[in-house]
Amino acid sequence: MDLPRGLRDWLLAKDSDPSVRLRVLRDILDRPTDDPAVVRAQKEVGRRGWAAQILNGQHPEGHWVTPGNSARELYRPKYVATNWRLLVLSDLGLTKKNSRVARAVGLFIRRFSRTGDLGGDRSEVCFTGNAVRMLARFGYLRDPHLKPSIDWLVRHQKKDGGWHCFRSSTGTLDCWEALAGFAVLPTASRTPDIVRAIERGAEFYLERRLFREGASAYPPWFRLHYPVHYYYDLLVGLDVLTALGRGGDPRIKPALDRLIQMRNRDGSWNMDALHPDTEDPAYQFRGAFYPLGLEVAGRPSRWITTTALTVLKRMGAS
Repeated sequence: MDLPRGLRDWLLAKDSDPSVRLRVLRDILDRPTDDPAVVRAQKEVGRRGWAAQILNGQHPEGHWVTPGNSARELYRPKYVATNWRLLVLSDLGLTKKNSRVARAVGLFIRRFSRTGDLGGDRSEVCFTGNAVRMLARFGYLRDPHLKPSIDWLVRHQKKDGGWHCFRSSTGTLDCWEALAGFAVLPTASRTPDIVRAIERGAEFYLERRLFREGASAYPPWFRLHYPVHYYYDLLVGLDVLTALGRGGDPRIKPALDRLIQMRNRDGSWNMDALHPDTEDPAYQFRGAFYPLGLEVAGRPSRWITTTALTVLKRMGAS
């Protein structure tokens, strides 16, 4: 994919995070894994920048913020406890080869595994889908807890093809985590049941054009965020659906058009808000929460821009 020089220079600048540079070089510019710039960026992830800052706050036992004596302590407070930081680290390109990641994941699995999977009967799709995506990205594809968790997601798909984190007979666009978990699984490891779940789930989103649900438009879905945690927006939907190879479906075009309209004149995109998106007056927050931000809301975002460009590249758009 060709990038305007100014945009490329901004994304690959020395002050750009190595996780951003790695994604741009590998996923957008198609540099091979042995390219010196790719190797250099990969080595820097965890040594400097966002991932390093998160790792520097880790306690020796493997947790962040609150002690890891229980699953609850690894989950709360939102969005700075161990669960949330691990999700971000998995996005940033670290793997289990990093000893601090391995220590935290080991603690996470011990605390959350109840019935062989992650969460058990009392789990939620949002949590389990995020956990599957996180473990797969970290390189735990052979961990014995992964397959039962994937099977759990398949079993909890609704008849309409969607998922819901709460009791409901129907799915909702807000519950995207199962599809995102399936999207990072190697194609060869997807069983017929997983493939069928992906097909039904993708159809659920495409039928709704990725944002048409309810009587009126939901404003937070048209603001771009990172970290996404378990919240949905337009870019989340486009990223997941194109990662699953559904970018060629004409029903995705309205969402793509909206994304392109949000682009700045210099080719970048803004990060519009941090989650939770408190501009939504209807959303009720239970308990204290602390936003985890890597970039400043309301300004051009290298991370959001890289994700948007990845979507365009998968779709063959300019």
